[in-house]
Amino acid sequence: MCGRSACSLAADNLRRACAYRDRRGQLRQPEWVREDRYQPSYNKGPQSSGPVLLSRRHLHQDADSSERVLMDMRWGLVPSWFKQDNPSKLQFNTSNCRSDTMLSKSSYKGALLKGKRCVVLADGFYEWQQQSGGKQPYFIYFPQTKDAMDKGTEGDEEWKGWRLLTMAGIFDCWEPPAGGEMLYTYTIITVDASKDVSFIHHRQVRAGKGIAGMPAILDGDEAIRKWLDFAEVPTQEAIKLIQPTENIVFHPVSTFVNNIRNDTPECVAPIELGAKKEVKATPSNKVMLGWLKSSQEGSPQKKENDLPKWTSEFIHSPSPKKTSADVLRQWLGKQGQPAAKKRKA
Repeated sequence: MCGRSACSLAADNLRRACAYRDRRGQLRQPEWVREDRYQPSYNKGPQSSGPVLLSRRHLHQDADSSERVLMDMRWGLVPSWFKQDNPSKLQFNTSNCRSDTMLSKSSYKGALLKGKRCVVLADGFYEWQQQSGGKQPYFIYFPQTKDAMDKGTEGDEEWKGWRLLTMAGIFDCWEPPAGGEMLYTYTIITVDASKDVSFIHHRQVRAGKGIAGMPAILDGDEAIRKWLDFAEVPTQEAIKLIQPTENIVFHPVSTFVNNIRNDTPECVAPIELGAKKEVKATPSNKVMLGWLKSSQEGSPQKKENDLPKWTSEFIHSPSPKKTSADVLRQWLGKQGQPAAKKRKA
């Protein structure tokens, strides 16, 4: 399942990272809706708000359905038909929606058939592996290219920073019975865990009830386009995109992330299991650790407009060149000893 995620890009950079080609092939950036409500975070859980992409036609009926907008929505879908005066009175968990039941559950079916499809954005998501000594968290995300090491400038046509994880979601709009502001909420669709991450958490059956494996990830702009363009791509065609992907990488992180109140770059920092906060040499750590350094300087509590700069992929094969341990030590030396050094991983 997806119970926690990170989305640390500042609002301007998030919009740049979501640039897309329109029907004429021109590069465009989505319009921000309610940008002032967006708050970057390294540790985002259900009931918090987060950024999603959706078709502009949902907000403007005369808009081209291929146009996209960015919007901050609350995580945990509240169906439009819910009649209570307070959405917190909803008696069931709607943060995740299983792909095999999304067309039969009343909470999701109506919104899905009306084309209320969205793409949930994140740096990556967390998953916990059950172990004898407790639960070990992992951070899961797209592989990154060397371009992600470039800081980039506002004049760059193409985004060269961190490639955001793009997860398929369903949204809905709930209006308080007594009137008031409309509440936009979303759920993340989940599928069976892919082979590479199945050892962390896989779908099981307990008393006839399934447990979700991982988010349904949309890999590439064509998949995103089809999922969002509800006017051109009908529901039955769009749901063919909902399937596990192997194009993800991951690394273990500290149990520091287990506390939802902890919201710093330490949440996503790689650790070596069984060691004291040392980072094992892996081929892709350079992207990650460079991003951590930049993110520490431009965290939401500090310079929000600074660009997070990732520098690794964390693919699980030996690296013949400089590895993450050297880069992490350099980063730690420049930043000073973080709180994580004083905690047990």
